[in-house]
Amino acid sequence: MNQQTSFPSFAILLVDDEPDWLTSMALTLELSAGITNIRQCQNGREALELLDAGGIGLVLLDLTMPGLSGEELLPLIAERHPQVLCIVLSGQNQLSAAVACMKLGAYDYYVKTDDEERILGGVLRAVRLLELQEENHEVSSRLVSGELRHPEAFAGICTRSRAMYAIFSYLEAVAKSPRPLLVTGESGVGKEDLVRAAHVLSGRSGPLIAVNVAGLDDAVFTDTLFGHVRGAFTGAEAPRRGMVEEAAAGTLFLDEIGDLSVPSQVKLLRLLQEGEYYPLGSDQPRRLRARVIAATHADLVSKEKDGLFRRDLYYRLRMHHVQVPPLRERPEDIGPLLDCFLEEAAVALGKVRPTPPPELPVLLASYSFPGNVRELQAMVYDAVSLHQGRMLSMETFKRHIGAGDAAVVTPQENPFTCLKWLPTFAQAEDLLLVEAMARSGGKQTLASRLLGVSQSALSKRLKALRQN
Repeated sequence: MNQQTSFPSFAILLVDDEPDWLTSMALTLELSAGITNIRQCQNGREALELLDAGGIGLVLLDLTMPGLSGEELLPLIAERHPQVLCIVLSGQNQLSAAVACMKLGAYDYYVKTDDEERILGGVLRAVRLLELQEENHEVSSRLVSGELRHPEAFAGICTRSRAMYAIFSYLEAVAKSPRPLLVTGESGVGKEDLVRAAHVLSGRSGPLIAVNVAGLDDAVFTDTLFGHVRGAFTGAEAPRRGMVEEAAAGTLFLDEIGDLSVPSQVKLLRLLQEGEYYPLGSDQPRRLRARVIAATHADLVSKEKDGLFRRDLYYRLRMHHVQVPPLRERPEDIGPLLDCFLEEAAVALGKVRPTPPPELPVLLASYSFPGNVRELQAMVYDAVSLHQGRMLSMETFKRHIGAGDAAVVTPQENPFTCLKWLPTFAQAEDLLLVEAMARSGGKQTLASRLLGVSQSALSKRLKALRQN
């Protein structure tokens, strides 16, 4: 998966009978827009052959060429390759020519003498449109099939949750996108693991560079991300590469983005909008050649309403978005995670893997886990470090849960003492069944453990409940 990455994923074909123009435009696209996936040809017949071979998404087409002209080529491309966009670059500054080209299927029309930034803007808009179409198709096909093409990328994540597998499918679909990805969720849910998986799936040849931006003042943030040249400030005796440059051809991971200061948000927004940056003390811009992934536990919508996070930056970052559900919403993951962490802790602590008592998953399923997966991992490590014998003791877990969740009811407490009216036995049973199935995520095996009955007994009671 670590092949050299080209941008965009599809090729851009330049068609013109002037070799000097082809060379100049290819160089402009690469230096000013970071576009490297470029093909060139000097006549319409060769262009059709290249299009028939596939892999081309956008054509920049000259109108006046000997042989098969651009005006003749346009309708042929529209007929044979309707998914390919065509931008006409002509020497004719005539409205009638532009209208005629649009009728023939051109996406846009520019005069070769137009401002370079205007032409580049049109090319990048076409590239973004094609990428969006490609990503929408990928997301739809992956979510419909429900199958993972690269399950090995998620091998380090223990889960049985359908919600998590839906996230895996989504990440597979958008992993190769150059646009930012925002990963949100409570602390400890495993956002970093998903970021690593997204980087692996991207196929980018560069590294994953992580920067925790929480608590960085604006000067430190700027120097950390963009670097500096020699003499940029007092003490800058040598140049320093920033993290943006370190992540070139790879992924720049900005963790705790919700805690970024407002002045630094402005600089990050400019980086994402313009695709370029200036190291401190330099007047020479450098291109952003990394894919940006950001993560936060904060509610960015609330922060934006309070004026603590820029709305435009929020929408720039969430071009693609993953919301990781907390552990309490996926109780079916408690069992797999418990097994994973027991094995991991035993190896780390040099002990034989202990056997968990069958009551332990039931106990853990009754806990809300405010610290999520990270909290469960800490509980397991603590228990294994104190473990002696074959069967794992539940005392460490009980102490932790008793201190951390006042909503847990111990067998000695009576949950009905606060009620003014008592339910009947039948009503209490129905309520218990509904609550147990909700807590277990619809899994009868886990629900039967929560209620202390056999699965067959639970199944009979559920059947009777549905018939009432």
